[in-house]
Amino acid sequence: MLKVHTLNDRLCPHTNNAAHGVEIPPGARILFTNGQVGARQDGTVPEDLVEQFEVIFERLGHVLAASDMGFADVVKLTVYVTDKAHLDAFHRVRAGHMKDHNPAATMLVVGPFPRAGVQAEVEVVAAKAG
Repeated sequence: MLKVHTLNDRLCPHTNNAAHGVEIPPGARILFTNGQVGARQDGTVPEDLVEQFEVIFERLGHVLAASDMGFADVVKLTVYVTDKAHLDAFHRVRAGHMKDHNPAATMLVVGPFPRAGVQAEVEVVAAKAG
């Protein structure tokens, strides 16, 4: 079981309620995903940013499931967006998939992505005991 450390009594709280750290138990399996973008299986990229994030989380869900894991096993998210304003959409979509689980997160505003229309990319680290 992951141990989430949110140290709001000692550190400035994150605006998105992300944990300050997540501890992985001894002997846990660890999964690193590559960055997932909002491209559907047929290669099309939705113009709508919320829909791109929904596709991203769907893709991440498939990768997690392949390792017998789910969003509750996510230790850290790394989020890349082309505009700071995109983070609100990310937070809404993340909450729908991750519920109350708010692992550590790093969010970066980057230049354009190589694939036309892509506005965001998300990668995760996950861990599961046993």
